[in-house]
Amino acid sequence: MSPTTLPAAYDSLLAHSRQRKFLEGTAAILSWDQETMMPPGGVEFRGDQLAQLAALGHRMTVEPQVGEWLDRADQAMAGRLPEDAPERVNLREWRRDREKAMKLPESLVEELAKVTSVAQHEWAEARRHSDFARFRPWLEKILELNRRKAECLGWNRAGGEPWDALADLYEKGMTATQVEAVFTPLERRLKDLVARIVGAPRRPGDRFDRLELPEAQQEAFVRFAARAIGFDFERGRLDRSTHPFCGGSHRGDVRITTRFKPSLALDALGSTMHECGHAIYEQGLPAEHLGTPMGEATSLAVHESQSRLWENQVGRSREFWQWMTPRLREFFGAAVDGIDAEEMHGCANRVSPGFIRVEADEATYNLHVMIRFDLERRMLRGDLAVADLPAAWNARYQNLLGVTVPDDRRGCLQDVHWSMGAMGYFPTYTLGNLIAAGLFEAVKRDLPEVPAMFARGEFAPLREWLHAKVHAHGRRHDAATLHRLVTGREVSADPLLRYLEGKLLPLHGL
Repeated sequence: MSPTTLPAAYDSLLAHSRQRKFLEGTAAILSWDQETMMPPGGVEFRGDQLAQLAALGHRMTVEPQVGEWLDRADQAMAGRLPEDAPERVNLREWRRDREKAMKLPESLVEELAKVTSVAQHEWAEARRHSDFARFRPWLEKILELNRRKAECLGWNRAGGEPWDALADLYEKGMTATQVEAVFTPLERRLKDLVARIVGAPRRPGDRFDRLELPEAQQEAFVRFAARAIGFDFERGRLDRSTHPFCGGSHRGDVRITTRFKPSLALDALGSTMHECGHAIYEQGLPAEHLGTPMGEATSLAVHESQSRLWENQVGRSREFWQWMTPRLREFFGAAVDGIDAEEMHGCANRVSPGFIRVEADEATYNLHVMIRFDLERRMLRGDLAVADLPAAWNARYQNLLGVTVPDDRRGCLQDVHWSMGAMGYFPTYTLGNLIAAGLFEAVKRDLPEVPAMFARGEFAPLREWLHAKVHAHGRRHDAATLHRLVTGREVSADPLLRYLEGKLLPLHGL
């Protein structure tokens, strides 16, 4: 079936999908503005704006005419195109999105958009003052709205739970039971690895991260790194926000943010490279499918695999620092004299249990995610009251990471996700780490010289491999299928553990 013989109903769906994308893109830019530039006085009105756009987008999705077009297009294409053809993929995903939307009342969609818009501002203020009491009523409201959302979406009443319905929006088919089955053995293996490293005879130094470096110099440094690995500043921009994120309206307008501190310059670099990974995925989606599911990312876990791969497998590699270290003096002058590539590689890979997820080393990072999954799941089930969250959070950190959380800012207020209403999201970070490790083994199999290329500042081959193997597929495959097609294996923890042990144990004298 050629493009000229596609049914009229498909053409109508195509135009409708692209119109809806205009609304979603507009809302995305308004959300980016709220986090970066909007004055505080605009919070309430911005909430109304975002609520109206969410309601309009929902209304467009559930229009009866859309269902009729889907049925007619399906009938016309059945047996004439393979299931993985772009047109068939679009029909399948449009129908899935519509079925989800039809289960949600417009009033709930609108209320969630308005409440979370204001809640993000309240969270930022509560975090700034380390005042959980300020955010508590907003989290209680968001929790109740998410429970209502889960009830509308539905879940398997025999063995399932509300969390499953929310997680399915981010990762198709993901359930709490499945996540627990992955997390339980992984937690044990990671705890053993961390215990070995913490008791190791050698620890890399952290001299670079103790330097107090001007923000302007740090910003120039991370912009250089972003451009080098392939973030296209002609189709994107880099700004600052309380919590780094990637947004924007489409592949030609991708907005990322980072943050800076007087010391811990590697935090700014890691955050920037992480968001660049998301952005490179968005900028690499096929232009010809803009405004359709084939022009959208596969899932949140795959999205996180891209950000974590660039942040870690690239940005924490020895070869990356062989290339980058000689350039540090261009940005930081005499402050970095005497620091060599081995020292920078060690500093980027220090293992030290701490409070902050986004500052965590690779060995402890997933333990942070597991804590959030457990607490979120308990809140949704009603087993944990919001008022008791800080104490429960602190107890889990003491038990799993052996650290005493000093305040709410560095405890349960550190992440933006709950204020955004994003419940069911956190495990995608760990699933992304598992997928990233599998993909990196596959790219080294296909392009054995890739690590050596990093030492020469050559990142295009990796980027082009990811474009061809991951980005070009849009939503054609779910995460597990895509991983299997690219790597030849199922997603598992083994590649991640091989990668962590192979790098971290020698660095710590083990």
